[in-house]
Amino acid sequence: MAVVSWKEILLLTGLVVGCYWNSLSCGFVFDDVSAILDNKDLRPSTPLRSLFLNDFWGTPMAEERSHKSYRPLTVLTFRLNYLFSELSAASYHLLNVVLHAVVCVLFLRVCRLFLDRTSGLVAALLFAVHPIHTEAVTGVVGRAELLSSIFLLAAFLAYTKSTGADHSIVWTPIALTVVLVAAATLCKEQGITVVGICCVHEVFVAQGFTLPLLLDTLRHVLQGKDGFPYAVLQTLLKLIVLVISTLLLVIIRVQIIQSQLPVFTRFDNPAAVSPTPARQLTFNYLLPVNAWLLLDPSELCCDWTMGTIPLVESLLDLRNLATLMFYAFMGLLAYHSLRYRHSSAKIVIMALSLIVLPFIPASNLFFPVGFVVAERVLYVPSMGFCVLVAHGFKIVSQKGHLKKISWLIIGVLLTTHAVKTFNRNWDWESEYTLFTSALKVNKNNAKLWNNVGHALENQNNYARALRYFLQATRVQPDDIGAHMNVGRTYKNLNKSKEAEEAYLVAKSLMPQVIPGKKYATRVAPNHLNVYINLANLIRANESRLEEADQLYRQAISMRPDFKQAYISRGELLLKMNKLSDARDAYLRALELDRTNADLWYNLAIVNIEMKDPSEALKNFNHALELNPRHKLALFNSALLMQESGEPKFWPEANRRFLLYVEEEPQDANGYFNLGMLAMDANENAAAERWMRKAIGLQAGFRSALFNLALLYSQSKREIDALPVLDELLRHHPEHIKGLILKGDILMNHKKDTHGAKECFERILRMDPTNVQGKHNLCVVYFEERDLPRAERCLEETLALAPNEEYVRRHLSIVRGKMAAMSAAGHPLTATEGAAVLAEEEKPRSVKEEAEEGVVKGGEEGRGADDVGKGVGDEKNARKSSAESLEGVGEDQSESLEGSQPDKRTKGKSTNEIKDIEEKRAAALKRLEEIERILSGD
Repeated sequence: MAVVSWKEILLLTGLVVGCYWNSLSCGFVFDDVSAILDNKDLRPSTPLRSLFLNDFWGTPMAEERSHKSYRPLTVLTFRLNYLFSELSAASYHLLNVVLHAVVCVLFLRVCRLFLDRTSGLVAALLFAVHPIHTEAVTGVVGRAELLSSIFLLAAFLAYTKSTGADHSIVWTPIALTVVLVAAATLCKEQGITVVGICCVHEVFVAQGFTLPLLLDTLRHVLQGKDGFPYAVLQTLLKLIVLVISTLLLVIIRVQIIQSQLPVFTRFDNPAAVSPTPARQLTFNYLLPVNAWLLLDPSELCCDWTMGTIPLVESLLDLRNLATLMFYAFMGLLAYHSLRYRHSSAKIVIMALSLIVLPFIPASNLFFPVGFVVAERVLYVPSMGFCVLVAHGFKIVSQKGHLKKISWLIIGVLLTTHAVKTFNRNWDWESEYTLFTSALKVNKNNAKLWNNVGHALENQNNYARALRYFLQATRVQPDDIGAHMNVGRTYKNLNKSKEAEEAYLVAKSLMPQVIPGKKYATRVAPNHLNVYINLANLIRANESRLEEADQLYRQAISMRPDFKQAYISRGELLLKMNKLSDARDAYLRALELDRTNADLWYNLAIVNIEMKDPSEALKNFNHALELNPRHKLALFNSALLMQESGEPKFWPEANRRFLLYVEEEPQDANGYFNLGMLAMDANENAAAERWMRKAIGLQAGFRSALFNLALLYSQSKREIDALPVLDELLRHHPEHIKGLILKGDILMNHKKDTHGAKECFERILRMDPTNVQGKHNLCVVYFEERDLPRAERCLEETLALAPNEEYVRRHLSIVRGKMAAMSAAGHPLTATEGAAVLAEEEKPRSVKEEAEEGVVKGGEEGRGADDVGKGVGDEKNARKSSAESLEGVGEDQSESLEGSQPDKRTKGKSTNEIKDIEEKRAAALKRLEEIERILSGD
């Protein structure tokens, strides 16, 4: 056996790179979205064991909606890509190109077993550039084919070394073969077919049997004329080991899928649900269709489902001739290869085994699969095709007068295939380019029209997307998904009436329940989302909430394990304030999927609404155990810890907020709450830094601006607070507490009575009943030495707040002062009396205020189309810091400023109550001093 030289390796690698380098600029398209972008098994936060419990798309194998494609080793390579480059598509494509080059080299090594050096190289070169491989190499999910092929070829090469120089059995290569077969199968199911290829090689190549000789030997043994020759016994022993190992792999594989085949619909594979003879005629016709793609890969399409290939429903259909011609040609090749022992026969039999055996799992002949034709499943069968072409080239080139022509033909073939492959890669650049290129080949596939619509929808080009979705409904009027897409697009265009009509059409196309027949076996799981989408649409109308709930319950009755229905219904029940029912809905969903972090998060939100913060925190922690980087659980659990008022929780709350801002570095709310937490801990420098960061990210951030000003005021940096308050009032001129704080600073620290007066008057123009603003304006009048006006002002304030003792006392002081000055013969505007009062009587200021943080919304498990999100898509405003002591002798809870409807206040902790009492005592002491000074005067 000739080995592969370095020059040949470099030639093949260079050719692969030349054909596929432009694939590095392609993104994630088509099935890549589900396998890469939406697959949680790629994330480091997902336990590695999940790769061996879930299918290729990240769906638990036990779930009925699972595709049952078990390829954990392939997913592991995706995970390694994610570890090094996360979701950078170029790295995924680069690894696919490298793997294709490895396959080409291994294939050349295999060709050298039965082809001469030149023919083997021709076969490998043709395989390297064949356009049919574009889907397997440029499509990231095609890595399953690449990896499986590597292990398949390696297993075959290992098996060829299982016979020693003295024709004895060498068990180490056989053991290695079994391991490599298992690895190939864990990359893609067709890997197990290499066992059949090994058997064909052992019987017809290694042992040199022909079919007549094999039958004659078996007849002699059965008739007792001869015993088994020793070589035959050795062959049988090796084959028995291989077969038993294969059966064990099959049994394990069946156990993994729990003896259930995946559920496919007539839209995925129309022939699979067609009656006899249409099913058999169509499936057999697909064989020459696949063969033609290998012969003439000029028109390639990424999706051959639905109406791409019309059913062959009659024996009189002319397409049956193509089927007969295909079987005749393959039969002649098989007859030639099985009847003779010369090298040409051995080459042909190995080529046929590479074509036929790996294609059997995708042929639909023995069990239905989820597609009609798929170009990537031809990756391994194309090896046999390339061997046949190279062998034909060898035969023709040996005829002297055809040698140059044969070389010219091969050169043209390699060149045209390489150019076609290079150009085909550009089609995979984006979903829009991929699906529009497919429509040029096939306009009868509604799925393609839908997918172009999806691509435009992702670009927010809803008007154009709608045209493609409507065309899909015309091409396939009974396509439920197309009508759902139309409804969703109308909804995005704010055409609710048209959206509802489209959803109702989709709902009318759903199969009717047949008593005694399992509903789930007759409909794609994602089609049930029509009930979810319709309910999500109509529940925007408050008068139709019960109608929406009925739709959720209808979906659940059809499919009791429909997790998304429980999730969406839980959100609706929360909106209807049916908290216990909402909790029960989420608990039922958790029975179906306890590994869903979003479900635990939503349950925690329900606990908050039910005033059960300890249970909420416990469920937030469950979510974070499953997904330590769950952004919303990080944010809201930290906020809950902060609100508890327990300092022991603050370090963990701080850690979670820091993790949150790592995940969402552009969200000002995270930095704001870090600042509030630092304020609670009296870490003023850190609080200032976080508040500044929040304001830098969100100009005019009301809460951050006010609390930063408050921080400066409490830190005796009142002058620094003024520009912050100016910015706050520029963005929010109605901010009453900001005006009070600014007026206090202007009055007490800038001695600017005019500016302070303007602040308090603005407050009263917005809210004439604001006691604090009114009282502080009275103090300004006193400062201006206008005692009669101060008296009238305090009288008006007392009328607004007759139970406020401090207002009553201050009015008595002013009146007493006025009486004393009159008795002494001083005018009522005497400078000295006013000066004394102005020195002692300060405007009543906001002593402490912490405005609300924002509770983020809940993320749901991914559903099809526009399945509603869970609790939290609407932000819940929640208070995040200490209460405020806003006046002498009073304990007022601050009102929250958020624009959100669901506002919740927290109970005061022991430390907060103590702090409030201390401030009250200090205020009363100051009042006593004022009264003593005035009385003495």
